[in-house]
Amino acid sequence: MIPKENASEGLETLLAGMPGWGSEFSHTFANHAPMVLVALDRIGGAPSQLRRFFNHYRDAKQLLPFAQPLKRLDSKSWKTVIGTREREPDLRHFFAGELARLGIHEALQLYLPDLADGIAASAFHALMRTAYGVLRSDETDVAIALAYWAATYLPLPEAQGTPPVTRDPAEVLALTAAIGPLHGMKLHDLLWQNIRDASNVPEFSPVVDWLDIGPDTMEKMAATALSIFAATQHFAALHIITGLHWIRLLKPHCDEATLHRMLRVFWQGIAALMGELGFPAMPNAAVVDRWRHIQVPDWPAMHAIAAQSYDEHDISLAFSASEEMKVYGDPLYRVVVARRLGLIGDYTK
Repeated sequence: MIPKENASEGLETLLAGMPGWGSEFSHTFANHAPMVLVALDRIGGAPSQLRRFFNHYRDAKQLLPFAQPLKRLDSKSWKTVIGTREREPDLRHFFAGELARLGIHEALQLYLPDLADGIAASAFHALMRTAYGVLRSDETDVAIALAYWAATYLPLPEAQGTPPVTRDPAEVLALTAAIGPLHGMKLHDLLWQNIRDASNVPEFSPVVDWLDIGPDTMEKMAATALSIFAATQHFAALHIITGLHWIRLLKPHCDEATLHRMLRVFWQGIAALMGELGFPAMPNAAVVDRWRHIQVPDWPAMHAIAAQSYDEHDISLAFSASEEMKVYGDPLYRVVVARRLGLIGDYTK
């Protein structure tokens, strides 16, 4: 067993080079390496495994060097380049100054209200990078993440304040699945493009107001996410589980209104992925309960297997699911990871 401090030293050595790599590579795919290396370390990956993963990821994805700044931004001008990918270097410079000035908590309290409505940026991967920066309490990482969030900001239809129709996140997805024009739409390789296209369908506009957000909304979302992923093992559903973990990491750093906006728009973005998910039906409670009683290895064993994977999503899910299970206690988290890792067969048949 590698001593934790030695593993962390190996992580820090690798992370020191991460700012030099672009936040995205070809066709705007998100660079997961800075976050997944942290997840790999957290699930017990040895320094050699971290190096092996990064070397493979760097070469397989053909990571690009980060671009150079174009023009300095300040507190008044940064909003003028929101959603402009080529200005990410300038945004990074701006946010680095703000993190140095304010620290993580104050900076997030100041800037998350401006960024909350764009939480679907890079299909939630800017949220991911922010959450991992918070997890490490690293100002540089948070500055990089906020710049990425601003540069890839993805606007969705704004809330109109119409009365909500349900407290159940699953019902929002079912109602979205009934929107006829969403069916048969062309799907892209990138999740954020599918979110964008679905959100441009006029009939989709009211979705953002359908959910009544309350104190238990995040827990209900987590249960819905887990059931959908358990039923489908779909790549997009995996991002619902991990995305809620990332929001939970940011929760202590934003006020209630901002948290509610992030949850509302996050779920709006998930609803926009119903076509990507194949418009799945929610499994009934009895079926889900049967699944959660399937015998699978414990977390240390599964973490050790995930740590050998070259698939960034295996590692991300293994870490986030184990963290979410600490909060919600649902053993189905272990079952879905076991199936993702190929340790059990398809229990849905």
